[in-house]
Amino acid sequence: MIGTILAFIVVLSLVVFVHEMGHYLVGRWSGIRVLAFSLGFGPEIVGFTDKHGTRWKISAIPLGGYVRFFGDEDAASKPDDKSLSEMTEEERAQTLGGAKLYKRAATVAAGPIANFILAIAIFAVLFMIYGRGISDPVVAEVLPDGAAAAAGIQPGDRLLTIDGSKIKTFDDVRRYVSIRPEQKMVITVERGGGKIDLSLVPKLVTMTDQFGNKMEVGQIGIKTDEQAGHFRVETFGPIGAIKAGAVESWQIVTGTFKSISNLFAGTMNADQLGGPIRIAQMSGQVATLGVAAVLHFIAVMSVSIGLLNLMPVPVLDGGHLMFYAIEAVRGKPVGARSQDIAFRIGLAMVLTLMVFVTWNDITRG
Repeated sequence: MIGTILAFIVVLSLVVFVHEMGHYLVGRWSGIRVLAFSLGFGPEIVGFTDKHGTRWKISAIPLGGYVRFFGDEDAASKPDDKSLSEMTEEERAQTLGGAKLYKRAATVAAGPIANFILAIAIFAVLFMIYGRGISDPVVAEVLPDGAAAAAGIQPGDRLLTIDGSKIKTFDDVRRYVSIRPEQKMVITVERGGGKIDLSLVPKLVTMTDQFGNKMEVGQIGIKTDEQAGHFRVETFGPIGAIKAGAVESWQIVTGTFKSISNLFAGTMNADQLGGPIRIAQMSGQVATLGVAAVLHFIAVMSVSIGLLNLMPVPVLDGGHLMFYAIEAVRGKPVGARSQDIAFRIGLAMVLTLMVFVTWNDITRG
């Protein structure tokens, strides 16, 4: 239990620190005063104040963090309109609300962008050190009663495309199929020198990993092996590793959006969503697999948190950016009353989601 908690704190704190540092650095570059930089919420455990007047602290509840700018009403960077109205022009220029629109947008967007940069950097380092295991998309075995068998896929077939998307490795097949259960797709295979288009619908199956975690994925029922797939390790130089890291991060983004659409379409159960308890459990589990597994998990978490914060929900970074986009179109900021109502609704949405995913964690056991 102690190891799980420590792993969770280390993983989440690193991702949150990088996120908030993005806000902090671009905010300072924009001439905005920073009152506090906190890892965690709630009462301060330890901290210090630097020469710029920023209070750097670690707080009691390790479930996030925040940067509080001069002129903010709270940790969510809601403008304190009363204080702003009483400030001089010089003071207002040092607030987030008083900065030019592009500086506000850059400061807010910098947090999620920092998360994506962290993920790309971690993936790049892993690719340079360990390379990437790949195999050709050649079928060695077709499982009976699977979608592939029903469609007529045979051992020896080379998968060329799925729904027009080119397939380079067997892992490309897994990625595409796993997030599209019960959705019709067309696979083009090469057989005997010719090409054949085959239609199939992946089945929704529940898989259990080595730690006993259950997950719902789409499967078509094919396998490869060393002889058919020509197993090998792909190596990378620095530039190639960065490109591969960016592609890996983008695949997590697109996979996340597809999973969300599956929730609304009813092809994925809502109990698949996990919260802080599940993240803590997974942190402890991957910690037993070594440094590379922990770094990979941090990268995935970093992309997920960056993407979550870009959702257009008030109190999240995406909500602020939404207000700024409206301001750019209207030529004036959204009214204080409208912002206040939106922030309250946004906070209620976030709290409701937190309760829901935590309940999922508890009932999942």
